[in-house]
Amino acid sequence: MSAEAVRRAAPAKINLYLHVVGRRADGYHLLDSLVAFAAVHDTVVAEKADALTLAVAGPFAAALSAESDNLVLRAARALADAAGVPPRAALRLVKRLPVASGIGGGSADAAAALLAVADLWRVAPEPAALAALALKLGADVPVCLAGRAAQMGGIGETIDPAPPLPPAPLVLVNPLVPLPTPSVFKARSGPFSQPAPLASAPRDARDLAEALAARRNDLTAAACRIVPAIQDILAALEARPGCLLARMSGSGATCFALFARADEARAAAASIRAARPGWWVEASGLIGDASGLAPEPG
Repeated sequence: MSAEAVRRAAPAKINLYLHVVGRRADGYHLLDSLVAFAAVHDTVVAEKADALTLAVAGPFAAALSAESDNLVLRAARALADAAGVPPRAALRLVKRLPVASGIGGGSADAAAALLAVADLWRVAPEPAALAALALKLGADVPVCLAGRAAQMGGIGETIDPAPPLPPAPLVLVNPLVPLPTPSVFKARSGPFSQPAPLASAPRDARDLAEALAARRNDLTAAACRIVPAIQDILAALEARPGCLLARMSGSGATCFALFARADEARAAAASIRAARPGWWVEASGLIGDASGLAPEPG
């Protein structure tokens, strides 16, 4: 790998709560969500090349295609078109996050690709223009591009600063059953919720969990009807000593649990991993700002 290779981390996006607050005439649902990021991440690497190519490696590489419809390639082509530069880069995606799992893996990969090729090609689009380009790639790409805890509204295009969030140990669990977002929204029923942005900064993980307990994820019931294992995951997390809050992220099927202490999170992850070897289980940490997250070599 050349010394000029550009690396960007693509951290897991966590919807700490998610309220469905309405629906537009075109069918898209309007959301109110507090979004943060976990330290566990994919990695995107970009190097100079004569053409645009993509190689995929990592534990979940087999679940992805490296063909032209991959979001990483689409992001690179979109930026090249917008910047008026030739789309030339050898891209490598190290895929550590499960696919179609409610933690924004594909969106985070696309955002990381935008940042990586912008650096490689030495182009600097205006932030508003880059965010608009990101939205065309997917509703979650703009918040992943920002890489900071945020209140997300609209269909994902409205991103407002969130109060500072405390570092918090967490455990992420996925049953390794892909759960496409459109299927969950289609299965959702019931009234719409009201927005409930955090009014003040939580002092610590326990304070954060108490604030989140007054909110919810409005997609959980619909997701559980499609993938009943989500209920088993939530029960397993809630049963672990030290669990402050267990909840599904995004449209599922990944769930998370907050803990006050890192050793409690590690013990919970080890216990669940031993009991359910077919699940993806990671002890990680909640981070309010992912900009300083150093990607692992890949």
